[in-house]
Order: sequence, then C-alpha cells, then structure tokens
Amino acid sequence: MVGSHMTADRIDHLAVGLASSHESALALDDSGHHVHLHSCICPRYWHNVGVTLVPTPTTRIQLCGPIVIERDSERLDSRLPGRQGRLLFAYLVINRRRPASRDELAAAIWPREPPSAADTGLNALISKLRKILGPGVIDGRASLRLQLGEDTQIDVEVAAEAVHRAESQVALGRWKLAWGPSLVAMFIAEREFLPGENAPWIDEQRYCLTEIRLRALETYAVAALGIGGTELPAAVRAGRQLVRLVPLRESGYQVLMRALACQGNVAEALSVYADLREVLRDELGVSPCGTTQAVYDHLLRA
Repeated sequence: MVGSHMTADRIDHLAVGLASSHESALALDDSGHHVHLHSCICPRYWHNVGVTLVPTPTTRIQLCGPIVIERDSERLDSRLPGRQGRLLFAYLVINRRRPASRDELAAAIWPREPPSAADTGLNALISKLRKILGPGVIDGRASLRLQLGEDTQIDVEVAAEAVHRAESQVALGRWKLAWGPSLVAMFIAEREFLPGENAPWIDEQRYCLTEIRLRALETYAVAALGIGGTELPAAVRAGRQLVRLVPLRESGYQVLMRALACQGNVAEALSVYADLREVLRDELGVSPCGTTQAVYDHLLRA
C-alpha cells in the first residue's frame, strides 16, 4: 500500500493508513505490518507511521501472530501463564459472546486427552488469568465468560467487520471507500491464528480467517480496478494471487482479465481465460460460467 505511492528516501512524504473506524492499518506493533514497512520506508522515519487521529481503544487484543494484550497502553501478554494460559485466554476471547463450561474449556486446552488433574490445572489457570485481567473481566464460576469493554479492539473481529464493510462499498460502486477496509482485513487475516498450536477450534478459526483473507483480497482487487490509474498494477497483483490461491474460483480470473485489459494487455488477458478453461476442463469437466464468458467476449471485441 505504501510502496506503490511513497519513496523511501523522502522525509517529506506522508504515509497514511485508513482502517476500520479510522484506526491505523500500519501500526508497528502488529506483526506483519513491520515487515511491510521495512520494505518501503527508511527505519528512521517509522516513528511517523501508524499514528491515528482518534483515541486508541482502551483494550487491544491480537490473536493472529504473536498474542498481544494491551490495556491503557500497558502490555499484559507477557504475564499470561504459559502456553495453556494463552490457549485459555484465546478461547475465551473467541467465544466472548457466550458462556463456556469448564469441560469445554478443558477440551480447548487439552484437545487430545485431559490430564488426570485437569480440573485442578484449569482452576489454577483461571485464577491466574483473573489476577492479570483484573476483577470482573472473567465472569462466572461453573461457566465462564469474558466481559470486555465496548471499545475493545480484537483483531479477528476487526477483520470480519472490515471485509464486510469493504464488500458493501464494492456493491455500491464506492471503490475508494472499499480500498482501506479490504487492506485492513488482508493485513490481519494473512497472519496465522495462534501459530504453532493445533486443535479443532483453532483449525476452525484459521479456516474462517482464510475465507476472510480471500474475500478481502478479491474486494481489494475489484476496488483497485475500479479506482484505476496507478492502482491497476495492484489489481493485477491481487488477481494473480487469487488465481494462485483458489484456482477454481472464477471471480479471481475475471478481475485479473479485466485489470490486464485496462492496462492494454488484452492478449495476456485472453491467455488467462485459456488457463481457466483448461483448469476447469481437467479438474471438473465443465466450461467457464456465463459471467466469465461475458468478460472473454468483451475482450474479443476490444
């Protein structure tokens, strides 16, 4: 996003990231954003990037990539009681809209086979979490529920809300208003949920984030295509990435064909259609859908 419009050696260039509710999409403490910034902005200018014009949320929670818990500018994640404490906290966050029973929590922490003293171990973890998070945050005894403030920002929820908003703007043809939210969703969903951990509920969340990433990538491609001009190369890159990630999803081929044609590369766009037709024939024994065929017919008349 920055690399397409900024040069790394100009101190007078202003880098602005628009995101959900105008919070910064380029915060340096978010894993993944740092790598992106490193490739396009000289490190001595980073302190001016990621600044937001509205008050930061009281509590910010990141579950994609390294776990981050920040409340009133204080980091709490380093105080979590080890791996099991991180799993318990993450499960409570993901399911914060409903109470979770102790048996359910034990199964989330020990998915294969709970230890013989699982109840005692769970009690100890809950007690430690209560001390870290403060009174009233973990509510209940037999069943537990995380009580977070209305201004709490949770990355997985931000991603889901952002991609929905981006898709809504695309449906209305508001390309510039879709561009920022789609990038926010992509930045978050590209990071792995609880890296290094394995459990059915973790796999389910990763699947949801993969879908959000694909939706955000497609929305970004369509928005960049709609904006046109200097955003056309971004539309092509996003289209190629969609084709590579989901080779049977025709919408990725459609946006790639249209973006290439807008760049004047009609022959290459026709080649993309040929690739799709071959993939569908070999994998499913079918032809491209009517929408894709319409794009192809338009290219032939170009």
